[in-house]
Amino acid sequence: MMVGDYMKKNENEKVDIPKLNEVIKTGGNILKVAWVLMIISLVVLLTYLLKEWKILHFIGSVISIISPLFIGVIIAWLLDPLVGWLQKNGVKRAVATVIVYLTFLSILVLFFVIMIPALAEQINEFIGFAPNVLDYLKSTAEDVFSKMTKIYAYDFTSVKEQLYASLSGLFESITVGLPNKLISFASSFLSGGLNFIFGLFVGFYMLFDFNNVRKHLLNLLPKKLYSDAITLTDALDKTLKSYVQGTLLIMLMLFIFQSVALAIAGLSSPMLFGLFCAVTNVIPYIGPYIGGIPAVIVGFMISPMTGVGTLIAVVLAQFLESYFLNPIVMSKTMKLHPVTIMIGLLVFGHFFGVIGMVLATPIISCVKVVATFFNQKYEIINMLSNK
Repeated sequence: MMVGDYMKKNENEKVDIPKLNEVIKTGGNILKVAWVLMIISLVVLLTYLLKEWKILHFIGSVISIISPLFIGVIIAWLLDPLVGWLQKNGVKRAVATVIVYLTFLSILVLFFVIMIPALAEQINEFIGFAPNVLDYLKSTAEDVFSKMTKIYAYDFTSVKEQLYASLSGLFESITVGLPNKLISFASSFLSGGLNFIFGLFVGFYMLFDFNNVRKHLLNLLPKKLYSDAITLTDALDKTLKSYVQGTLLIMLMLFIFQSVALAIAGLSSPMLFGLFCAVTNVIPYIGPYIGGIPAVIVGFMISPMTGVGTLIAVVLAQFLESYFLNPIVMSKTMKLHPVTIMIGLLVFGHFFGVIGMVLATPIISCVKVVATFFNQKYEIINMLSNK
């Protein structure tokens, strides 16, 4: 029943205003829940279609073919705000592009010259240390199973053997598989190095006139769709750019802080664990635990003091990220409810594994932006509420 009909029906009666407000509030809450459920349904449907129609495989094939163009577009897209900022401060576009690109290339060279050899050395150190970690975990598990056997009077031999086999397989994949994966990655990177270099050139020239690239592409659309396309792409661009730039900056800050803190705590291979914690932090909510738990285990295996120090370092890093870096850098641009994010992680993780969990939040945010755009344009919620 419409609110107006309700008022007409009760025009000769005393209207219960608090009750009417409660009905309106309840209806609004129901609509909000329905809106969230609709976004979640769209995400699930999109995920299913991507999986069943193998759209991601097709997109990956196209990207591999035009990888220099794709690399150039991503670089220009990420660096364009810096060029725009310099341009607003009186620097000509061409000069600003050269300054930003030279800075970007310098950081890239420093990373390969300084960080890669250091990380390779620490990976070798960790691989040599891995058997001690396995022995420590087996010894701890042996004590736990021994106590459980005395308490419950049950033979846990089969469970213990399965656990040991799983641990041995895991550490074998780390000690043997990790170097092979690194060699494979290095080979792939070197073989695709020419494409990357071409991509750098494409990004450089595209950055000179990046503002007009989207306009030229949108001009291909019919004129009646041009205005809506500008509005929608502006919203998507703002959301994705804020997420990517904020995530990269937070990862860099966490990597530096975590590596220094873990080194002070006395943990072996602090840069390796710092990088792992920074990368896994991209996964909302569960990422910090995925990255922090292995470091803490290795820390306690070295000594109780190192373990406590490692635990403090991980907790401090997450406190810094949750209460300072995330609010300041990200500015809560995603504006997603925690339940929505968790459902997205479960769905994308089920279909696409870890990569899906990393991509879940930005994809859900884009779906929300599109749904909000069409709701504002066609007033879908108002139409449903008036029925």
